[in-house]
Amino acid sequence: MLTDTLDIDAATFQAGTGWEIKPEGACKGEVCVPLGGGDFDVRAAAERLGMAVVSDDATGRHAIGPESLGGRALTTAVAPDVVLHDLDGNEVRLSDHRGEKVVVVAWAPY
Repeated sequence: MLTDTLDIDAATFQAGTGWEIKPEGACKGEVCVPLGGGDFDVRAAAERLGMAVVSDDATGRHAIGPESLGGRALTTAVAPDVVLHDLDGNEVRLSDHRGEKVVVVAWAPY
């Protein structure tokens, strides 16, 4: 999640991370992590969820996440379904290869 300020509310945090702030804590799916109650504090929530918070003073931008419950950044090895076109223009879905080993190569010119 990228933001211009760390003074964000629970709804903005949920929109950016998927973690819903409830009375019992931060919840995503079946997982709830207690936050200790009180007003929502993004730094405290990020620390409790194992999310890195990185700030760039030169630009005033901040990056939050992803969660690393259990000390690992990946919470699942399931990739989102990516749809691309091959050289012949045929649609290729990553999900068509579920169960197979797939190498995904990405490149950015910047």
